[in-house]
Amino acid sequence: MVLQWILLAVGFAMLIKGADFFVDGAVGIATRFGIPQLVIGLTIVAMGTSAPEAAVSISAAAKGNADITIGNILGSNILNILIILGITSVITVLTVSVSTVKFEIPFLLIVTAVLFLLGLDGKIGFLDGLVFIALLVGYIIYLLRLARTGGGSQEEENKKELKLPIALIMTGAGVALIIFGSQITVNAATEIAKAFGVSDRFIGLTVVAFGTSLPELVTSITAAKKGNADIAIGNVVGSNIFNIIFVVGISALITTVPFTVSFRWDLMVSFVAAAALLAFCFKTKKLYKWAGIIFLAGYAAYFIFVLL
Repeated sequence: MVLQWILLAVGFAMLIKGADFFVDGAVGIATRFGIPQLVIGLTIVAMGTSAPEAAVSISAAAKGNADITIGNILGSNILNILIILGITSVITVLTVSVSTVKFEIPFLLIVTAVLFLLGLDGKIGFLDGLVFIALLVGYIIYLLRLARTGGGSQEEENKKELKLPIALIMTGAGVALIIFGSQITVNAATEIAKAFGVSDRFIGLTVVAFGTSLPELVTSITAAKKGNADIAIGNVVGSNIFNIIFVVGISALITTVPFTVSFRWDLMVSFVAAAALLAFCFKTKKLYKWAGIIFLAGYAAYFIFVLL
């Protein structure tokens, strides 16, 4: 058992460092082409910090531990908003871009509702996976149009740009660490769950979700402290969107993913969290400290609910 906990910690460390390498390398590549900060946050940073969830969930689905797949995604999406944006907005006021309020957050609400509806029959199957992939294609087309029109803030952090070969190496190394780290994490989390007699759902919603959300936490807090609020908000919203349409979509194409009744409650919490984010920043386009406190209190209540 001690070995499994050590392996879990090693897996998380590989996921975090892998995501760090991936984000730095990918952002280095993107900035050389003059891609706006918001687009970087919604795409490269969001995909990079979603990579641990993707690797863990797809790995779990392939290994037959599909309960971890949905639990990890829902747990991460809830934690991303209530904990990550909660902590970040307590540290500093976050400015939310107009496109995030008008499109990205509403789109997150839509895909969350789609997941709920498709899961009503108790599973997310192959055809459901195709629906999510179609949504992914549509979302990517939107992001490409946003990039062409120069959407979002054009302000970039003033730092030395990475040379292209170094950026490519860092991106590749990040992907490798994420893949191997996900294998170790899934195996260790599954063994721990069996030893304690707790469900894959609980492990996915808590331990695995927290571990795979650490990159989002580090990225968002760092971005916010450096004044790059577009990346902080775009990272979380974009990550949550990719978690559903990409991770669940790909997992469902690999194997039928069980969607138990208990997950409906977790999905409702995820939907309410996204709706609260939209409500809190809709008029002012800012996320203040009081909103962060409400988010943190909401997660505390949710965690007690999961324990019960």
